[in-house]
Amino acid sequence: MKHRIVVLGAGYAGAYVAGTLARRLSPSDTEITVVNAEPDFVQRLRLHQLAAGQEIEAPRLAEVFADTAIRLRRARVTAVDPERRVVAVADADGGGELGYDTLLYALGSHVADHGVPGVAEYAFDVAARPSALRLRERLDSLDGRGEDRSVLIVGDGLTGIETATEIAESRPGLSVTLVARGELGASLSTGARTHLRATCDRLGITVLEHTSVEAVEATRVLCADGTVLASDATVWTAGFAVGPLAAVSGLGVTEDGRIVVDRTMRSVSHPDVYAAGDSAYAIGDNGLPLPMSCASAGYTGRQATNAILGRLTGSRIANTKLEYVGNHISLGRRDGILQMVDREGRAKPKYTGGRKAARIKAGIVRMSLWATSHPTFGLPQRKHRLAPAASDVSPAEKTVA
Repeated sequence: MKHRIVVLGAGYAGAYVAGTLARRLSPSDTEITVVNAEPDFVQRLRLHQLAAGQEIEAPRLAEVFADTAIRLRRARVTAVDPERRVVAVADADGGGELGYDTLLYALGSHVADHGVPGVAEYAFDVAARPSALRLRERLDSLDGRGEDRSVLIVGDGLTGIETATEIAESRPGLSVTLVARGELGASLSTGARTHLRATCDRLGITVLEHTSVEAVEATRVLCADGTVLASDATVWTAGFAVGPLAAVSGLGVTEDGRIVVDRTMRSVSHPDVYAAGDSAYAIGDNGLPLPMSCASAGYTGRQATNAILGRLTGSRIANTKLEYVGNHISLGRRDGILQMVDREGRAKPKYTGGRKAARIKAGIVRMSLWATSHPTFGLPQRKHRLAPAASDVSPAEKTVA
């Protein structure tokens, strides 16, 4: 009987792991199924561009996996039962259950509303393709009216900064305000913060620092200090959160619902389950939790791949670096910031800004998309056979750096 591998989610982590396993494991021994709600690969790194009105590539997953034996199931995951080793899904045909021997959980994250009233009802976000397109439609309806239409970006993290600058550059007829809970760019170096402020000034973005939002309404935002801000479109970018599915299933999770994994991305509570990307709570080589990011999806995805391949084929497991080296921030299409950090995640004094940083960010985005369809990076496509009783390998087996 074939070893059944089920991958939940086909984002940066899930698509990479599924494609690599399909290209490295013999199809006579394994059966790989990818479950994803959407038919396309979503470039989450570029959803703020999509919302601003630009066209971005969205490859069909069927084409991404065209040269593999992967079974693609377009469905929404509704439950995971790690004791029975089954996943429940819902689709146009009603859904059903998928059994697995090895499960990779890579369902990612969604926008976090932090319990603020009105966010779900009235705010827009760029955490998923449908919501980014909904924001785009709203901006289209506001743009070019000849009136002062306001767009309010709540959240001064990387997503908020990129969204605010992208909209301001692409739609100069709209009035853009960025609401920062603390100091704008507080995690950046002094020089990078100065560059960011100058960019906001150049693009006409109004920045409100040390401002907390307590409620979102249809046409305004209420702040903790009593300030009321008019808004024709409120964009919520105040962080990300994972869904409750893993916690409800009985997997070992953190308080915020991420799956607790060991150094090889294996669930500490269920050895048949691996996690990668935003769904995983992984400790980096510096002893700190890896942040939710595309870079972390790459590191955790590669480590999960190495671990699954090693355990199924009886070979030693190579350790992938788990590091957080810096942030690549786009400030529209012709500007950006490249900020490197030290082992503690603190900004280093030097940074790269301007067009050079923008080109670096664009290159990273292109590479991330290319790697989705070319996960083995041109390596020989040698098909590995499974070792006897591969799924029973002890979690204490040796790894190699």
